Amino acid sequence: MAISELELPSGVLAHSLAGPEQLAQALAERVAAALDYAVTTHGGASLVLSGGRSPIAFFEALSVCELDWQKVQISLADERWVDRDHPDSNEGLLRRHLLRNAAANAELLGLYQPAESLEEAARLASEALQALRKPIDVLVLGMGDDGHTASLFPDSPLLAQGLDEEGMQPCLPMLAPVEPRQRISMTYPLLASARLQCLSIQGAQKLETLRQAIQVEPAQMPIRAFLNAPLEIYWCP
Repeated sequence: MAISELELPSGVLAHSLAGPEQLAQALAERVAAALDYAVTTHGGASLVLSGGRSPIAFFEALSVCELDWQKVQISLADERWVDRDHPDSNEGLLRRHLLRNAAANAELLGLYQPAESLEEAARLASEALQALRKPIDVLVLGMGDDGHTASLFPDSPLLAQGLDEEGMQPCLPMLAPVEPRQRISMTYPLLASARLQCLSIQGAQKLETLRQAIQVEPAQMPIRAFLNAPLEIYWCP
C-alpha cells in the first residue's frame, strides 16, 4: 500500500519519499523554510517537536540548515518525566542531535520539571510555556502503532481532557502503556494552533495505522484529531 491510496481528509497533503534519508532532508528543508519565514515576518519563530528514535536523522539534517536560530524557540510536544540526562529524555535527545551546528544558538524550552508529583511537574511545564511564541509556527508530530501522538495515548486517564478543543491547560500529566509511563504532554488546543503541522511516519505498519485512524474517533486513536488541514504528512517505506 502507498500513501497515495489512502482516502485522506480534504486539505491534508501527503509527501511520499524514497527512504528515511530523503524524508529527513525534505522535512528539514520544509521546516527550515517555515521558520525562516516566521523570523523574517514576525521577528521570531517557535518550533515544537516530537521525540523518539525515528526523528534523529531529521534533527541532524535540520541542525545544519542556515537561518537566524537565535530567534527560534524549540519545545517538545511531550516529555518523559525523567531527568534531562536520562537516556529516555526527549530534551536530551534534542540537545544531542539538534542543538548543535547552525542550530546551537536556538532557545530550548523543555517540558521536564523536577517536582514532587507528575501533576505538579505538568503544572510547572504549563507555566514555563507561557514564554513560548504563540501560535506555534511549526509542529512536527510522530505517531505510534496504537495511534497515539505526543503523549496522548488511547485509554490514558486524562485523554479526553487532553483532546478537549476548549481545554485551557497547555500541558497535562499523562500515562503511557510502556515505560517510562509518566509523561507530560502538550494538549490538543495548543498543538493544533500551529501554523504548519507535519506528521512524519515511516514504514508499512505506520501507513496501516494511519489508514485505521482515518476511520475512527480521536478517543480510539488520538492522531485522528490532527488529520485535518493544514496537516502535511511525510512518509517513506
